Amino acid sequence: MTSDLSAPPRRSTTTAGRGTRPRPPFGVSAVSVVAVLIALFSLIPLGYVAYMTVATGWDTAVGLILRPRVGELLLNTLLLMAATIPLCLLLGVAGAWLVERTKLRGHRIWAVLLAAPLAVPAFVNSYAWVSAIPSLGGLGSGILISTLSYFPLVYIPAAATLSRLDPAIEQSAAALGLGAWRAFFRVVLPQLRIALTGGALLVGLHLLAEYGAFAMIRFDTFTTAIMTQYRSTFNGAAGNMLASVLVFFCLLLLVAEVRSRGTARYARIGSGVQAKALRLPLHAYHVPAQLFLLALTALAFGLPLFYVLKWILAGGAEAWTASEFLPALLATFWYGLLGAAATIVVAFPMAYLAVRRPGWFSKSLELSNYVTSSMPGIVVALAFVTVSIRLVPGIYQTAGVLVAAYVLLFLPRALVNLRAGLAQAPKELDEAAQALGKPPLLAFIRVTLRLTAPAAAGGAALVFLAIANELTATLLLSPNGTRTLATEFWSKSSEIDYAGAAPYALLMILLSAPMTYLLFQQSKKVAGQ
Repeated sequence: MTSDLSAPPRRSTTTAGRGTRPRPPFGVSAVSVVAVLIALFSLIPLGYVAYMTVATGWDTAVGLILRPRVGELLLNTLLLMAATIPLCLLLGVAGAWLVERTKLRGHRIWAVLLAAPLAVPAFVNSYAWVSAIPSLGGLGSGILISTLSYFPLVYIPAAATLSRLDPAIEQSAAALGLGAWRAFFRVVLPQLRIALTGGALLVGLHLLAEYGAFAMIRFDTFTTAIMTQYRSTFNGAAGNMLASVLVFFCLLLLVAEVRSRGTARYARIGSGVQAKALRLPLHAYHVPAQLFLLALTALAFGLPLFYVLKWILAGGAEAWTASEFLPALLATFWYGLLGAAATIVVAFPMAYLAVRRPGWFSKSLELSNYVTSSMPGIVVALAFVTVSIRLVPGIYQTAGVLVAAYVLLFLPRALVNLRAGLAQAPKELDEAAQALGKPPLLAFIRVTLRLTAPAAAGGAALVFLAIANELTATLLLSPNGTRTLATEFWSKSSEIDYAGAAPYALLMILLSAPMTYLLFQQSKKVAGQ
């Protein structure tokens, strides 16, 4: 056999041994274009608020914002946040320290029970408390219900951080003469900074967005006032100006969280394996600690569950009419599945760029999504109502618009999970598959996509949970005749039909419980447990 040595060498079809980078599964420019389009789409609510403020006119806008009603709502909101956020921080850190750093009996059980209140939607919690004390109302009741509903948002990240904190730092502080309490405040607490600022931000955003819980106890906030304005004037200028103030507060919280996070590094460096933290004995404080945790979980989780079951028994079998609750259950499932699938698909280009092409461009695209998702559901819903009616009237109150709103509201939940999954999928495996002759897209599907599937499933589960409990956007955007568990519960409870609302509340708790446990387990996995 001979060969033509004068002919130019044939180009290798593989990349092995040539030191060149294999091609990405699809053009990076195409992914970038898709991600930019998604980011522009996600800015619709922010653009709506800016446009409505300009369209209203400066004098009118100032007159609507600087009125006594806005001052009253502002005072309510500030007092609510000023009391609730510190209480959530106090309860979350205390619970996390007890279960992670002390010799508390049954600490594994308490660790799960303290996360359980997250499975109870805040408006179901409010419904239970109103059932227990019908005269409940005002600021104090708002603080009570929101604290019991949202303290797990601080507890879960604080517990995860405490469980992986290097005990050598505390041992050094003790060697320098600091007592246990002084070491906690001067060494341990600063290490929780990122977890606490992140948890406080989540609590603050939930307080700004919550509608059902405060409407049930007749406590006015910006969100309840916007909904009232929308129902009375349908997209009037007054409601839009209230939405502008609400968005301003959301952006203020985001900036405050970024600034308070600081630039300090908290990662452990050096050789050797990190020691396991020693659990402190509680001695005489053991019984008070058990009673504290018992009271907290009883009020935050036991009481709502008790009153839901009580109303179910009071309603009897008549409350479980299949023709009523089955359509709501199926609609919740379908919208949850459709919204979760759409959110995962939309989040994938963003996550891919963030992991495989990190830089200012990918960070800017991510930030646009976080800004939109920090807005209350009612503002996003009003934006979609206005845009769809004015630009494409045919899509108003269709399933597509509702799912699009879900995607924008809950995109970060999928994005965070997908980003973590892609980071754990070595791109070298993808490159090896291409070197063995697989086309880039097929190599990506058969290697990276399979490795990312568990993270995608976790993100989809969290999005599903959020959609199942979403109320305000569903009320404003759902097609006529659509009934979900949340809207049916709200409809029944608004008519003081508490027995009729109970089955919907129980189904929401049963749907949320596995997702809450998954969220708790994910935080432990991140902590390396």
